[in-house]
This record gives sequence, structure tokens and C-alpha cells, in this order.
Amino acid sequence: MTTPEHDDAAGREPDEHRGHGRSAFDPAESLRLIEESQQRARAATEPDGRLLYLVWGVAWLAGYLVLWTSARSADGAPGGVAFAVFFALLAAAITITVVHSGVRSAGTRGPSARVGMMYGWSWALGFVAYPFVISGIARAGASDEVIGLVANALACAVVGLLYLAGGTFFCDNRLYVLGLWILLTGGVATIAGMPATYLVMALAGGGGFLVMCGVESVLVARRRHRGRASGATTGVGPGVGDD
Repeated sequence: MTTPEHDDAAGREPDEHRGHGRSAFDPAESLRLIEESQQRARAATEPDGRLLYLVWGVAWLAGYLVLWTSARSADGAPGGVAFAVFFALLAAAITITVVHSGVRSAGTRGPSARVGMMYGWSWALGFVAYPFVISGIARAGASDEVIGLVANALACAVVGLLYLAGGTFFCDNRLYVLGLWILLTGGVATIAGMPATYLVMALAGGGGFLVMCGVESVLVARRRHRGRASGATTGVGPGVGDD
């Protein structure tokens, strides 16, 4: 006849040790950690919306304000210097968008990398066709006012549709909403006529980008705060969104 102490000595662990071994594995906590790791990976490989919104917001706000100021002083037609500044700002925004998207997607493989690369190049290709369309309209005999209105509407169409596509590809509702806003801005700016169209584009178009930059910054800060709080509670280190 054996005693309880003998049973434990023979190989049975005490109840408190067995219970501790079972509670060490928490499926819910493990799933949460896996999801956080996936989100960190996506954050490192997807384009940073804050940067892209800021770049395009500054380009449109400054560029169109230059055109509006020049048009008011020249009775409705911006000068050559104003257009040179405007297109230089657009070229800078396009370059930053393409380079940033390419760098972010460089570490990925498979369909997601291909989508990111093709989306980045879509911006460049869209605006490569842009001056040819405007030149064709000018050669067809369109007036300066018509050319200006079409140029603005076409820029909004290209940017708006690309943002709609990006929102669809990346499942980003904010990007999709911004695309709708840019398309609406282009329509309102065209109806406003010259030179008010430039002011509408600067305030509504460029302002819309800057508002989205602010919204994205707030959301990123909240995710980082939640990640740090979660990491401090579980002792697993930094949370989602930490650089």
C-alpha cells in the first residue's frame, strides 16, 4: 500500500505544477501575438500614407495657389513661371510616390509585391500621358480657358481613380474615400471656371490631402499607443506600428 507522498515521488507531479503547465499556453494570447506580428510586417512593406498624403497635399496646395495668384494678376491666364513651378511640384510628388512605393515593396515577394510595384508605376504612367492629352487639345484649337479647365479636370481624374484603385487593392477605406473626394473636387473646380478653379483645387484638393495626412497620423499614433500598452502588460516588447 502506497501513500500520496509515495505517488508523487513515483512520478506524478503535484497539482499546482500540473495546473501551472496548462496555463502557460494561452491560445488567445498566442493568436493576438501572431496578428500583431502580421500587422507589423504589413506596416513595414506597405506605403506610408502619411508621407504620400503630405507630399501631394503640399504639391497641390502650393502649386495651385501659384497658378491662382498668377492668373489673377494676368487676367485669367497664369504665366509660364507659374506653370513651371506647378509641374515641378507635381514631378517631385510623382517621384517620391514611385520611389517610396518601390522601396516599401522591395522586401516582399509574390502577388503583393507585384501589386505594389504596378500601383506605384501607375502614377508615373498616368502623368506621362497627361501632357500629351493637353497638347492634343491645344493643337485642336482649344482656348486657353478650355485647356486650363481640362488640365485640372484630367489631373483630378487620374489622381482620384488611382486612389480608388489603391483603396480597392489595399482594402483601405480612407484611400477610397479620398479618391471620391478628389473626383468631386475636380468636378466642382471645373464648374467654378477660371481663375477660381485654381483656388478650389488648392483648398479642396490640397487641403483634402493634408486633412487625410492628419487623420492617418492620429490613427498611427493610437495604434502605437495600444501596442506599447499591450507590450507592457504582457511583457512581449513593442507593439504594432513601432518603428
